[in-house]
Amino acid sequence: MAGCTGPLSTLDPAGPAAAAVARLWWAMLAGAGLIFALVMICLLLAYRRRTRARGSVGTWVVGLGLVFPTTTLTLLLGYAVLTGERLLPHPGEEVLRLDGTARQWTWSFHYPDGGPAIPDGGPLVIPVGRPVDIHVTSEDVIHSFWIPRLGGKIDALPGHVNVIRLQASEPGRFGAQCAEFCGLGHTQMFFWVDAVPEENFRQRTEAWR
Repeated sequence: MAGCTGPLSTLDPAGPAAAAVARLWWAMLAGAGLIFALVMICLLLAYRRRTRARGSVGTWVVGLGLVFPTTTLTLLLGYAVLTGERLLPHPGEEVLRLDGTARQWTWSFHYPDGGPAIPDGGPLVIPVGRPVDIHVTSEDVIHSFWIPRLGGKIDALPGHVNVIRLQASEPGRFGAQCAEFCGLGHTQMFFWVDAVPEENFRQRTEAWR
């Protein structure tokens, strides 16, 4: 329960992408809970030797052994696919681009097209209410980019660029972490993300030029 809140909580979303991931988690938890409850009921009935009085063996095998899990898993899979589609970085006019590069054992970020680089050790700054596409890559081994309260995670691969779209719906400071073990300094790859109003965002980025 201690992990349900805090700067690295996936169950305390602060943006639409993270909220979609949290809803998917709750839906899968509910599905798993339902399956678990039915299994426990079946075990209880078997223990009391009342299964024959409640129906034939074929009904139990086909109904609870085939139809129910197939239906439940199909619904959960469909919901997961639709959620994943909505999280893809589709083109948009108001999207801000950031380039992120991972290396053992730090992250560097900059705004392309002549934009400023974020100072080493400084937080990643994004505007509130505006979608941000982060183009992630790596200079050495596989890393993983993850801001739990703003969205899911994506791998940083050497020689390849992956894109993740994030958006903060409220101002605040959020924790971010490499989610892929990448060597002895893996735990050092933590950084902060500051979500600020648009006006403050422009002021801070201009100050870095």
